[in-house]
Amino acid sequence: MGKVSGIIAVCSVLFFMAGAASSQERDELFNQIERLKIQRQGYMLGAQLTKVQQEIAAKNPLASVSKKVFKFRDENLNIVADKETFRVLVMFEQFEKLSQGQVQEKVGELFMAFEDPTISAHDTVIYWAWGKKEKFTAAQFDMAREKKKTLAIIATVKFNSEIKIMDKNEPQAIGNVYYIISSDPLLKFFHDI
Repeated sequence: MGKVSGIIAVCSVLFFMAGAASSQERDELFNQIERLKIQRQGYMLGAQLTKVQQEIAAKNPLASVSKKVFKFRDENLNIVADKETFRVLVMFEQFEKLSQGQVQEKVGELFMAFEDPTISAHDTVIYWAWGKKEKFTAAQFDMAREKKKTLAIIATVKFNSEIKIMDKNEPQAIGNVYYIISSDPLLKFFHDI
């Protein structure tokens, strides 16, 4: 019996240490992302909600399938935050039945907030991507792709449109769009969102 309880004690300590290391890694990643100052409508990715924002969250809850997070809406902006720390994990907005001109306006808002994107694809998807210290430029992305290297991306803004954003052949097109601000490495700590 002494051996078994000793093994259980060692396993418990190792499990606790792994959890603490995981928690420290998560907190450091939150801090790195917060320092990037990626924000929308006063909410900052990785940052703790202010008291006013917590009050807004309490008044405007959305359903969540995860016990680790809570979701809420502030006007059109949807926010997902960590229940334990009240730090922002995801921000997104969705818009339905926009004209091409309206889609261009939404893209323009994001350009004003985040400057030139890191990559765009098929005239329907635009990405802004950040490493630990700053946003990656299109030139940095192209060079990494040429050298077959992977950029260490810790946060992104992804804009996705059902219709082409700039195509002059589709000025009458109508479609849905969304953008999402998140951190894939951070979301791995909340994999059941």
